[in-house]
Amino acid sequence: MLIEESDLPMVAMDFMNEVHKEEAELINALFERVLAYEADASEANANAITEKYQEWYTHTLAHFKGEEDKMVELKFPPYPLHKQEHDIAVQRMDEVFADWQQSKNAQSLKMYLIEELPRWLIQHISTLDVVTARFFSTGFPSAADLRHS
Repeated sequence: MLIEESDLPMVAMDFMNEVHKEEAELINALFERVLAYEADASEANANAITEKYQEWYTHTLAHFKGEEDKMVELKFPPYPLHKQEHDIAVQRMDEVFADWQQSKNAQSLKMYLIEELPRWLIQHISTLDVVTARFFSTGFPSAADLRHS
């Protein structure tokens, strides 16, 4: 397993914790398909990666949109910064998927999943999402939170 549920920082909003858990499950399932493709580079295994990547991508877009809609609704002051981080992550996901579709390079995809994605996800949750969830639950982030985001 690439990302354990216990690796995910908890935030002050249950709906965000649940979405993060789902995100980790999808990433882990995608990683398992990459390992299967490395063992057997069949068209079926390549298609399984593509399907799971698209499922994860769709989930991620909904995940980000849910947070962003709530930030706009509640007039969250650092919304532009948080949205920018989401946009950068989606752009990177697009780049990785385009590379996969063109090259079917499992090693490149695997390195993204092992080295880049978990670090980004945990860092994002432990900084921006912690601040955002606190704002959602209390109506305001602390000054210390804003300095660290």
